[in-house]
Amino acid sequence: MKKEEVDQIIRAINSQKGSTCSHTMIVFLKNSFPNTSEQTLRSIYSQEVCRKMKFTHGRHKAKGAEYLKKYMEERSVGKSTLLTMAADLHFSPALLAKVILDAMACDSSEGTKTKCVTNKMLRDTSLIDDRILAQDVHLCVLSDDHYGPLSDSISHSFGQQYEHTLGLQLMEKQIPFLAEDQLRELGLDKTPDIKLEVPVAVDGFVIHWIESKALFGSEEWHDRFVKKQLSAYWNRFGPGLVIYWYDYVDTIKSMHEKHLMVANCLPPDIVMMDPLKRP
Repeated sequence: MKKEEVDQIIRAINSQKGSTCSHTMIVFLKNSFPNTSEQTLRSIYSQEVCRKMKFTHGRHKAKGAEYLKKYMEERSVGKSTLLTMAADLHFSPALLAKVILDAMACDSSEGTKTKCVTNKMLRDTSLIDDRILAQDVHLCVLSDDHYGPLSDSISHSFGQQYEHTLGLQLMEKQIPFLAEDQLRELGLDKTPDIKLEVPVAVDGFVIHWIESKALFGSEEWHDRFVKKQLSAYWNRFGPGLVIYWYDYVDTIKSMHEKHLMVANCLPPDIVMMDPLKRP
């Protein structure tokens, strides 16, 4: 996807300043960009939400005690829930729930244990003694499409689904490979999703491994993956392929072109390399 198209979608997202409903936003984007897949629009929207939360999270976290006090006061007179507070603050419901739980845990737990305690409570609200708060936290987790244990589980499930699809496609092409779990059994720590047992070539580019990403490949996310994962793979195994199943911005193709090929599907024109063939 051209960068101009991505920028246009992001401008459209930011033009809906009063909208906090993901469903409403996706309907708006689908009507505005009918030629772009819903999965791509959802991924771009999610990344834009996460980008904004990254800049505002610290400010909200610092107000944890203040938010907790306000929540308890307004709840006592039936005025507020965590969901309505999150909407008023234009903040992630799951992150607000965590801020509130952190503020409560600080009074009863050691600081080093706070994160562990609140994360457990987000995953299992039966651990929260305050039943009304437990219900509010549960609703926040269910309502948040971008943060929290439910959102993480859904993202992980989609990721596994596309990894499975990739494996089936490679088997159909009779390309031998080792999956990530097999590589870990061999004692390797940083492993791509797929390590080809015999390299393949696409348009003259040799591929030793493949990484599958069930999201849109933006410049920011691609750069993050290069630093945390992909550069380690090409340093250890040689050049590879990263697949962004929900498409990608065209500017990332040239960023590391000597080490990395970028695609939105398994390339159809794969050439098998015969290691026994003499040049």
